[in-house]
Amino acid sequence: MHEPGSVKKQNAEQRRLKAADDGAEPWREWGPYLSERAWGTVREDYSADGDAWRYFPFEHARSRAYRWSEDGLAGLCNLNQDWCFALAFWNGRDPILKERAFGLGNAEGNHGEDAKDYWWYEDATPTGSWLRWRYHYPQAEFPYQQLREQNAARGKDDPEYELVDTGIFADDRYFVITADYAKAAPDAYAIRVTVENAGPDAATLHVLPHLWFRDMWSWGRAPDIEDAVDTSGLMIVGESGRLTAKHPHLDGALALSDASGQTPPALLCDNETNAALLFGAENRTPYPKDGIGDHIVGGADTVNPERTGTKGALHYVLDLAPGERREINLWLAAEGATLSDHGSTLADREREADEFYAGLTPDDATPDDARIMRQAFSGLIWSKQFYHYDVHRWLRGDPAQPLPPDHRAHDRNAGWDHFWARDVLLMPDPWEYPWFASWDLAFHCAVMAEVDPGCAKEQLYTYLSQRYQHPNGLFPAYEWDFDDMNPPVFAWAAMRVHRAVGGDREFLKACFHKLLLNFTFWVNRKDEGEDNIFEGGFLGLDNIGVFDRSKLPVAGVLEQSDGTGWMASYCLYMLAISIELAAQEPIYEEMACKFAEHYAYIAKAINDCGLWDEQDGYYYDRLRRDGDEPVVMRVRSMVGAVPLLAAIAVDADTLKRLPRFTAHLEEFTTRRPEYARAVTRPHAAGGIVFSLADDVQAARMLQRLSDPAEFFSPHGLRSLSRYHLEHPFSVDLDGYTASVDYEPGESRSGMFGGNSNWRGPVWLPLNYLVYEAICRVGPALAVTRHPVPGVPNVDRAGFAEELRQRLIGIFRLGPEGTRPVLGPVGADAPESDAASAESALLQSDPRWRDRPWFFEYFHGDTGKGLGASHQTGWTALIASLIRNPPSGFPTR
Repeated sequence: MHEPGSVKKQNAEQRRLKAADDGAEPWREWGPYLSERAWGTVREDYSADGDAWRYFPFEHARSRAYRWSEDGLAGLCNLNQDWCFALAFWNGRDPILKERAFGLGNAEGNHGEDAKDYWWYEDATPTGSWLRWRYHYPQAEFPYQQLREQNAARGKDDPEYELVDTGIFADDRYFVITADYAKAAPDAYAIRVTVENAGPDAATLHVLPHLWFRDMWSWGRAPDIEDAVDTSGLMIVGESGRLTAKHPHLDGALALSDASGQTPPALLCDNETNAALLFGAENRTPYPKDGIGDHIVGGADTVNPERTGTKGALHYVLDLAPGERREINLWLAAEGATLSDHGSTLADREREADEFYAGLTPDDATPDDARIMRQAFSGLIWSKQFYHYDVHRWLRGDPAQPLPPDHRAHDRNAGWDHFWARDVLLMPDPWEYPWFASWDLAFHCAVMAEVDPGCAKEQLYTYLSQRYQHPNGLFPAYEWDFDDMNPPVFAWAAMRVHRAVGGDREFLKACFHKLLLNFTFWVNRKDEGEDNIFEGGFLGLDNIGVFDRSKLPVAGVLEQSDGTGWMASYCLYMLAISIELAAQEPIYEEMACKFAEHYAYIAKAINDCGLWDEQDGYYYDRLRRDGDEPVVMRVRSMVGAVPLLAAIAVDADTLKRLPRFTAHLEEFTTRRPEYARAVTRPHAAGGIVFSLADDVQAARMLQRLSDPAEFFSPHGLRSLSRYHLEHPFSVDLDGYTASVDYEPGESRSGMFGGNSNWRGPVWLPLNYLVYEAICRVGPALAVTRHPVPGVPNVDRAGFAEELRQRLIGIFRLGPEGTRPVLGPVGADAPESDAASAESALLQSDPRWRDRPWFFEYFHGDTGKGLGASHQTGWTALIASLIRNPPSGFPTR
């Protein structure tokens, strides 16, 4: 395997990354930072009832200016999103211009929000020097209303009604659109848009590359206030084949121009709300935001005849014979940018991207695995999005807009008045989740560190900054509720990134001190009994429990196995950081002692206070109520596997190098022998293994995890044991009855808005952490064999490798010529999926089959991708599994 930078001569993309990291050249200034969706988000919601989806629906997006960020197809922008570039299309039949991907809001989809268009993030380099995006656009009228009506008529037990199910792709009547972007300089893109008529008849497609400014002027803010601009220096001017844009934040002009001698007309309007259409009010401009679309679709007189404005497009009309391919070539470049030959720029950047990924690909990887790995990394890079949200301003409203209701100051995120973000962040999914999420971002950073360690560092620096972290130490969860609790995995992520950059002590120290504040928050706020048994509620696992763990149906305290396991892991990750820093600064030995001792308290508590169930050999949550016997929530789920993650090994050489730490452990266990089991378990080669579960407990847990009748599906570990299919768990609490059973696909539960699916599917993040934990401490433990069906006499390392192969297998092309991720077909399809045409098309046509999406989670029996469908950031962990880099962070 070739590690980044391991060869003496760096490749071109590595040189660009180094120049960007050193501040020599701003190769990251421009990139694919434009969101796929800005409508239906919390930050755009100024409603009285907090229903973001209804307040700013899809229908408004074409006519209503966004306050905080922009969206579009195959979009680009600069880091501040002063300007935006995206593609738009019209097939001659749609009622509106195709400017953004369509999908259903949370209340519209029978399984929650759901994107309905088909697009792919095919390729990308970390600096955005090479990008490829693909879209399949129907030639018939897009069935917006049909998709809404059909999904509204379906229930949670029914499959989603997809665009393919309408029959619109029959006989291949669609356009294959590919956008290639190649940087000639940090501030210059060579753009190639390729359109193929895949259908049997001639067809016409209108292609409209757009250039516009984010609206910073409509809100009544003075130009000297951050993010406002003086409109006198702001203008896009159009001429045949060219748009020239001037913005006060830019040095010189920015131009979008044809690169092949064509002279398409320039169409201009203003990126401002059509208030007359939406609200019956007076427009600020006669040519509002939807002017170009209305002109193209209906011939309306809604573009500025003077060809000036703040939103512009070049209008290409392509008449395509069956099977014909045509190209549109463009330059998007700053004034004075160094340009080279257009075609050579594209060819050179693609070749350099090949070289970059060749250096990351394991020597024994198959071509299919190499392609999956590359697309996973690329999709994560495309998930970098401009994110802007100032809670102080949002709570109070803007001078030129209607004020929010009075109760806004006490509603969602009201306690986060300090929060201010205007950053490019890695999103959980560019369409379904176009906002950061706490534990998602930690996984994103761990994966990004393998291709762009500098970006991963900056992501952690940003999120751990005082602009995000609450004064009480809490990190914000996600914009729907900053106060929600996500698993505390940033110490793990910081250590992963530190190792990826070859060791950056100043970075690690900066993270450590911010994490100390967060660790203290957890200890002070999430240990109700001050007994080292932790709560946390939600913890990112949504409906995995019998009831909403953040809002108990009765008075009491839910003592959580995952909350306690995560905190034990937090202790050990902070211990690992302390040991790393103590190598040069002995003062950190004191912190190592502190976290080792705190870990011991948690280890004893979780094993001695009722969360470990000796009968079942598993960890369970427990509801503690005053005056009553505790109620054990005997649900076999990944909640009970989280304690397995709390494990690291400290070798004998490290103990010799840290005499104060070693002496403290000896003194502590002598003085308090009841904690000796937790901190003196022998290392196979000397040293110490810290782990919540001892060898016997771990073997019993792994026995259950590796059982196909319980957790171990052909595609990885299920989030809930299949045991509950025949044995649902039910509990009655003062007349409140709740139950949970195995649901391998989309859940029937309405908890968390109908988008909660932890009752059986396979999720990559916890699977990856289980795999990594076994790899991290397995070699330090005595070999413990336990049966894994189909893999006889396997030890822990063998189980980890089998898990890795099954997870990668979700995406691989199998001997039957299908990929599990794209769904079962034929006799293998469950009855509920038999009528769906989607899997049949995706599995049968290489134009679809060989471009798998990286879904949010996967069916617990079939491996079919479910949930957010195009590029869920943490599913890029599959690239790490294919590369199989050194796991974890053994102390040294």
